Amino acid sequence: MKDLSGKKLLILGGNPETGILVNLANKLGIYTIVVDPNPNAPAKVYAKKYYNIDGFDIENLIKVANDEEIDGILVGVADILVPSYFELCDKLNFPCYANKNIINALSSKDGFEKACKKYKIKTIPSYKLDKNFSSNDLNNIKYPVMVKPVDNGGGVGMSICFNKEELTQGVNNAIKNSRKKAFITEKYMDCDDIVAYYTFQDGEIFLSAIADRITTKKQGILSPVCIASVYPSKHHLKYKSIIHPMMIKMFKGLGIKNGVLAIQFFVENNDFFAYDPGFRLQGEAMHIHINYINGFDHRLMLINYALTGSMGVKGLKEKNDFLFLGNHCCTLWVLLNSGIIKNIFGLKKIEKDSSVIFIMQRFNEGDEVLKNMVGNEKQVLARIYIVSKTKEE
Repeated sequence: MKDLSGKKLLILGGNPETGILVNLANKLGIYTIVVDPNPNAPAKVYAKKYYNIDGFDIENLIKVANDEEIDGILVGVADILVPSYFELCDKLNFPCYANKNIINALSSKDGFEKACKKYKIKTIPSYKLDKNFSSNDLNNIKYPVMVKPVDNGGGVGMSICFNKEELTQGVNNAIKNSRKKAFITEKYMDCDDIVAYYTFQDGEIFLSAIADRITTKKQGILSPVCIASVYPSKHHLKYKSIIHPMMIKMFKGLGIKNGVLAIQFFVENNDFFAYDPGFRLQGEAMHIHINYINGFDHRLMLINYALTGSMGVKGLKEKNDFLFLGNHCCTLWVLLNSGIIKNIFGLKKIEKDSSVIFIMQRFNEGDEVLKNMVGNEKQVLARIYIVSKTKEE
């Protein structure tokens, strides 16, 4: 990779996961500028400079970019900001791994459903329903269903509904958490859940990881939140032989050349149902396992791309192994209920375990977990990254 010291990088979003990205950029000697409307956004702690600007305020973001004489732009761990990232790069003529087709297909749930249909990839069965609650539409619904905003992720605004009353509440909540003020109503899938993670470099497509997702079922009607991911997935053989070739056709059709992408699938009766794409770094941070085992870091690649137009890794074909060279990995998620954190203990001890390669801590003592954080990824205290030679270990 080229020497990037002294370059100025504008980073969209300020959540804790993006903070790790900012910190890494700092270590490369890059001058980091974070924009987020939250004055207390965690990533701002690491930034050389920050602005309290909404990621959708393109006009003011352009002013910041010009005033600061930046050298590149990168979106952090925030699905909702990928369209802003594309628009900003487009207007300022900076390298961007997205295009209009990609944005339409991978930045909203309704757009993703249309793209999958075009390439004959199954998605979660959905029901026709709008906020007028037509009696004909309601009569066709078989409960339970999952209601989601079309343009948000991480479980935000999602709920499981077992009757009409819960459905009404769920729709209102989804609309409240949607910039488009739109929602979708899907069959509630109570089955195996996996995630496939891809790397793109100069038009080459690499399946870089695949994991089984275990989610909590103990939070009532709230969206099931991940409590662990286990690599590689028990479904990896079938996915690689049947679904992977279909995904390649879609990626090529959308014109994806560079970047990283996670797509989740439900697996029911040997059928795969695609959902929830994320064309950016993930909160799950599969790149931590990938870098530890296969020796390439998606964070570095995306930083390099933002500032040079190149992902910057040689020999990726030889390095990439989605089965992790025979190793077994797990990401263990620690979830919190609402309240104020008095003490945190045990993480330092866990960190010393020989199988633990990293701990991503999102909260500190004295922080408050709000009620609206429960039922989505904002309730995560920490993610613990574990690598072992055998699954039993």
